Amino acid sequence: MANLKDIRDRIVSVKNTRKITEAMRLVAAAKVRRAQEQVLRSRPFADRLARVLENIQSRMRFELADAPLLKSRDIKTITLLAVTGDRGLCGGYNSNIIKRAELRYAELKKQGFEPDLVLIGRKAIGYFQNRSSQYKIRATFAELEQVPTSDDAESITNEVLAEFLSESTDRVEVIYTKFINLVSCNPVVQTLLPLDPQGIAESDDEIFRLTTKDSRLTIEKGVAPANEQPVLPSDIVFEQSPEQLLNALLPLYLQNQLLRALQESAASELASRMTAMNNASDNAKELAKTLTLDYNKARQAAITQEILEVVGGSCA
Repeated sequence: MANLKDIRDRIVSVKNTRKITEAMRLVAAAKVRRAQEQVLRSRPFADRLARVLENIQSRMRFELADAPLLKSRDIKTITLLAVTGDRGLCGGYNSNIIKRAELRYAELKKQGFEPDLVLIGRKAIGYFQNRSSQYKIRATFAELEQVPTSDDAESITNEVLAEFLSESTDRVEVIYTKFINLVSCNPVVQTLLPLDPQGIAESDDEIFRLTTKDSRLTIEKGVAPANEQPVLPSDIVFEQSPEQLLNALLPLYLQNQLLRALQESAASELASRMTAMNNASDNAKELAKTLTLDYNKARQAAITQEILEVVGGSCA
């Protein structure tokens, strides 16, 4: 029979662990709220930028514009941006992105391209740096804000732009986790450069909302209203030429696209951590119940044994 003290100590340890996992779940939930608020705060700028680009697009054909970010060229080198987190304890969030990046890297090499990596997050950096003989790493970014800001996106955008404009790379793809719902996050690959003129103005967008249902936290994905910024007057006159405006606005648009990918990844990481910590708390609760039952059985057996010894002694 197991020692009563050992079982009692383990019950205390499991309960303390459950307190920690529950606290981590609540912290992740609070940070998801912050991420949601930041997405909503950045929306007016993104909407206004889309309106301006849409107005410029109506006056000219982007395909004919002298804008380096829109021009496709013969592809030899492709840069992959892999977005992971700096921390663990979030289920398969980091490992899924790493596997997707490995798969895409192998696909490109098999097709005859020369891929390289820009790593975002300590988990990706640690993994690929330990395999530096197999992968070419162009740049790394770590210790970003848990809820990404425009400054984080700007530093990465500047690096990517410099490499693309200097023709060190011909195409840039970002591999990040698209937020779907609380228990479902999907690693996706999206082309950042060259920019696609058809994707400048989107009719709809998606936002995630953290709500409470039946006393439990849940995240819902909803369709945001279409661009609410007023359409610019058709007779508006710009001081600069359309090409100059495009060359000034497209880097901002690229930065906004990257910021959105970082925000989606942050929401996915926090949701994955919430789910992982919630599962850990439930498992700890069940384990504590099982250990308590074992403890009671062992205690009852010990008491029964003591009674038998007393009875046996009195009979002797």
